[in-house]
Amino acid sequence: MIDGVMLLAFLPAALALNFTPGADMMFVLAQGLRGGRGAAMAANAGIALGCFGHVLAAGLGLAALVQAAPAAFDVIRWVGVSYLLWLAWKALRAAAPGRADAVGLVPAKAFVQALVVNLTNPKVILFVLAFLPQFVDPTRPVLAQFLLLGVVLSAGGFVVNGAVGLGAGSLGRALAGSSRFARVLGWVSAGVFGALAVRLAIMERT
Repeated sequence: MIDGVMLLAFLPAALALNFTPGADMMFVLAQGLRGGRGAAMAANAGIALGCFGHVLAAGLGLAALVQAAPAAFDVIRWVGVSYLLWLAWKALRAAAPGRADAVGLVPAKAFVQALVVNLTNPKVILFVLAFLPQFVDPTRPVLAQFLLLGVVLSAGGFVVNGAVGLGAGSLGRALAGSSRFARVLGWVSAGVFGALAVRLAIMERT
C-alpha cells in the first residue's frame, strides 16, 4: 500500500512535527490543567481525531477545494477564532470568586472542544495538503497512503500530546483544592485560548 522507503522517511519527519510545541499541544496542556488527566486525554483524543479528519479531507480532495476558495478558508478560520474566544470567556467566568467549577471539566466536553478547535483550523488542512503528498507514491492508491500516513501522524501526536496532558492533569488535580490556584488557572486557560484565537486570526493563508 505504501513504499517502505517513503514510510521510513516519513517517520522521523512526523516525529519531529509531533515534538514541536504548537496549538494542539497548548490546548491539551490547558485542558489538563483545568480538568485533570481524564480531560487531558479526552482533549488529546479529540485533537488526534481532528487531525485524522484533515488527512481524510486532503486524501479525498476537499482540502484542495478549501485552498482554492479563500472565502471558505476565512469562514472556517473565523468560526475557529470565535469558538476559542468563547472558551476563553468561559474560563474567565469559571475563575470568578465563588464559582465552584473553576477547574472542573468533564472528559466528554474536553473531547468535543478539542475536536471543534482542531477542525476549525484551516491551516491544518493546508499543512496536510502540502506535507503528506511528499511521501505519497502516485502510482499506488493515493487515498490509502494518505490514511496510513494520517494514522502515523495522529498516533505520534496522541502519544506526545498525551504525555504533556497527563503531566498537566496531575498538577491540576494536585492543586485543585486551592481557590487561589483555581482563579489563576482560569486566567491561564483563558490566556492560552485567547492567544490561540489571536494566532488563528492573524495567520496568513499561505
